[in-house]
Amino acid sequence: MKSLNYDLQEKLRNLNVLEKIIAINVVVFLVGLLLSLIVNSGGSLYWLELPKDAGDFLFKPWSIITYGFTHYGFLHILFNMMVLYFVSQMMLNLFSPKLTLNVYFLGIILGGLFFLFAYNVLPQNYLKPAGALVGASAGVRALLIFLCAYMPNTQVRLIVFNIKLWHLGVALVAFDVIGLFGSNQGGNIAHLGGVALGYFYATQLIKGNDIGKGFEKLMDRVANLFKGGKKSPLKTVHKRKSNTVAGHNKSEFKEFSKQKQIDLILDKISKSGYESLTEEEKAFLFKAKD
Repeated sequence: MKSLNYDLQEKLRNLNVLEKIIAINVVVFLVGLLLSLIVNSGGSLYWLELPKDAGDFLFKPWSIITYGFTHYGFLHILFNMMVLYFVSQMMLNLFSPKLTLNVYFLGIILGGLFFLFAYNVLPQNYLKPAGALVGASAGVRALLIFLCAYMPNTQVRLIVFNIKLWHLGVALVAFDVIGLFGSNQGGNIAHLGGVALGYFYATQLIKGNDIGKGFEKLMDRVANLFKGGKKSPLKTVHKRKSNTVAGHNKSEFKEFSKQKQIDLILDKISKSGYESLTEEEKAFLFKAKD
């Protein structure tokens, strides 16, 4: 039993940040399922749902994030988590975990704000009746559209054929716009909030502006509140990272032809494995595939 617990803990520690989010979603779903069987109620995760009424939201401000971890339907959570897993493989090969989380959570937040704005500001005769908002779709949409906007010409395998990311992005937005006239109008409004965040984040990052830094600092401060114990008086000495790319000085690396740079990176992979690459090398290699 101890060995089993140790193996489970080890596997959980080795999950990447998005895989941990998937695990949390699954646990919350199972808890909701269990509660629904006990209390015989469809809204077993009521305190996590984002209400459409602004007055109700004031009493549940945390729901602007927790709704993104709330699912009631098996197919709903299955589809969201499958897409999130697919996206995690691309995002975390190119970007830091913190930037990835910035895009995901800001997408959930903006999706929730779009939902609240629609049902509290827009004329209600244009909107269909809706319940509370649940689901991770806005965050998943933000990550997908971020990738589509950041590297539009990169091709991905979709079932049996390749498709450029910008084609996938256009199709997703088209489905969400069409969905505004369907039964899940509120959900599609939230999707478009995630779309807007993902696109804006990517276009700003291309210009060298990381719009998620403020949110990242806020989350770091919140996380620090839950860290117990006093700070150690000992100073941590960090080794200065070598300013090299694939074993060469950066200025020297830029002088090589594109093919030579690719060869150097592939040589490094063959010697030390893919995980030995820096973020810059991974990004260069990924873009070289376009």
